[in-house]
Amino acid sequence: MAPRNKEQEAEVLQWIGDVLGEKLPAGAYEDVLKDGIVLCKLINKLAPGSVKKIQERGTNFQLMENIQRFQAAIKKYGVPEEEIFQTADLFERRNIPQVTLCLYSLGRTTQKHPEYQGPALGPKMADKNERTFSEDQLRAHHGELNLQMGYNKGASQAGCGSFGNSRHM
Repeated sequence: MAPRNKEQEAEVLQWIGDVLGEKLPAGAYEDVLKDGIVLCKLINKLAPGSVKKIQERGTNFQLMENIQRFQAAIKKYGVPEEEIFQTADLFERRNIPQVTLCLYSLGRTTQKHPEYQGPALGPKMADKNERTFSEDQLRAHHGELNLQMGYNKGASQAGCGSFGNSRHM
């Protein structure tokens, strides 16, 4: 498991507060996010109507449903499934760095949505850099000998008579 990075966690909380336009409740990183209410509000701000019902209070099971609704919404928003944390990673504090990775991924994914004009989280995503080559440029390498193809300067195993023969004792 990756070590926790307090600077990244603070940056994530700052970004969430900026997106929501409100001050987040005081407390530790995992405590602020644990019940899933802040996360549901965040995805509803990014993609309105993503989470229909947010449980403000209730049993642990009901609060864990908030996290599950958030996870389903960000998957639909475009966050890769392998970067989405498990509910227990946050609620039971099993893997908080994975939660941070997921929120950074959400921040990157917002850059793919032109309707989002809010603050960015993390580095800017690379633009597509498409290259076009002429037919002559593509054909130019055919005359070269690729050294990864087994070029061995004429050496062979022709003089080695042991291959395919039985061993004489």
